[in-house]
Amino acid sequence: MTTTQAAAAVPAASTEQGTGGAGGTKQSAGGTTTVGRGATGASEPAATRGRTSIADTVVVKIAGMAAREIPGVHDMGGGLSRTIGAVRDRVPGGRPNVGRGVKVEVGERQTAIDLDLVVEYGVAITDVAHDVRENVIAAVERTTGLEVVEVNVTVNDVHLPEDEDEAAPTETRVA
Repeated sequence: MTTTQAAAAVPAASTEQGTGGAGGTKQSAGGTTTVGRGATGASEPAATRGRTSIADTVVVKIAGMAAREIPGVHDMGGGLSRTIGAVRDRVPGGRPNVGRGVKVEVGERQTAIDLDLVVEYGVAITDVAHDVRENVIAAVERTTGLEVVEVNVTVNDVHLPEDEDEAAPTETRVA
């Protein structure tokens, strides 16, 4: 008996799990092999059954919210973006931009984050930056599963108590 006749005479003992899941045949070097009829990829872990991609804006929003949670952070963004944000916040129906002052680079498994902060006067800037960094890393890694390789914090301004007095509208009393 030749090798080809032997392969045809002996039924295939092994089944191969295909990704189609519908069953059928698969050509191999030794002849035809039956493909299993189980669920699609039933023996494969769930992580290999598709791809998840996370948009930059998702990481921006998570990082922005996490940074704002830290006591001592007054606002985020540079001077111009804060001015535009203040106007946007006053518009009826407008909502605050949680991504203001946040820039990210997102890869398949890693992300890098840059934050621009305004801190309250009197707080230890290095402590606030450390707490912001830790909170942002924890929030982004927990929520997205991405590894945060760096969080760069830039403190652009210090909010002084008298700045609030100037921004508050003055009351005019009518006698």
